Amino acid sequence: MTLTLADIFEAARRLRGVADNTPLVPSPALSARVGQEVLLKLEIAQPIGAFKLRGALNAVAALPADCPGVTCCSTGNHGRGVAWAAAQRGLRAVICMSALVPEAKVAGIRALGAEVFIHGRSQDEAMAESRRRAAAEGLVEISPFDDARVIAGQGTIGLELMAARPDLETILVPLSGGGLAAGVALAARSIKPQLRVIGVSMARGAAMAASLAAGHPVEVTEQASLADSLGGGIGLDNRLSFALCRALLDDVLLVTEEEIRDAMQLHFFEDRLVTEGAGAVGAAALMSGRLPPSQGPVATILTGRNPDMAGFLALMAGEDIALGDLIIRGKTYGT
Repeated sequence: MTLTLADIFEAARRLRGVADNTPLVPSPALSARVGQEVLLKLEIAQPIGAFKLRGALNAVAALPADCPGVTCCSTGNHGRGVAWAAAQRGLRAVICMSALVPEAKVAGIRALGAEVFIHGRSQDEAMAESRRRAAAEGLVEISPFDDARVIAGQGTIGLELMAARPDLETILVPLSGGGLAAGVALAARSIKPQLRVIGVSMARGAAMAASLAAGHPVEVTEQASLADSLGGGIGLDNRLSFALCRALLDDVLLVTEEEIRDAMQLHFFEDRLVTEGAGAVGAAALMSGRLPPSQGPVATILTGRNPDMAGFLALMAGEDIALGDLIIRGKTYGT
């Protein structure tokens, strides 16, 4: 299983006019706060509200005409992307999710016509169910991160960033299973080798960060997080995304739930944007002061706009939020 820059350019051809050219806009408030130019790549502008459409479309487009249907595990947005792409081809879509996935994301996938099955309390358990159904029902499984075509689709973001701003010095990429980080890093660093690409994840249950630290894929306990889209394991049999992240990422930063809250509030009140916690981790890393300094502009990818809106509005209003056994104390923006 290999992946090259040519594969990413081929993915860009497939996605043209459907899931490409999302806006890249400045964040004056964040730039002023950290003392350097910060740009936001708005994958929240995708038709499904998340970057995952890129990889899903690229993978589904490559399936044979006689494909009986597709299946995947998902923490939300990959399932939405697979459901959307499958619907365009009239394919059956079976999405397996854990009980930790917010109901709003489950409902969004069902609304696209997919069959949704809740199994277990972790993405690893949902992945096992997806593989079982693939074998039993003859479906094609589409990994959310460890698939060459999925990674190539996500990598088109890197092509767009470098085309829009070749002077970029750093790209901050939300890091979960590594498909997005691997694709963006391969594309962008193939074009500009000196570019820094840094993965960012939540401090609670970050599987790729733990795996990179260990030198091999490891299991972690999945925990509730504002960045729920970044939850889940990377698979002990990971074939591609782990190796690419290990080879291409310059660093991995972990941010706290409170830092994610503050970043979500800044995007909402200053940038006027609704973002999931996973999409706000780049801003959280910048605001934390833990990012190594640089002179050139920094881009961060706002990966999705599909939070549970009741919880999101409560967070914006400064109310306490319960994440399992953890209480995130409310904070009014600007205080």
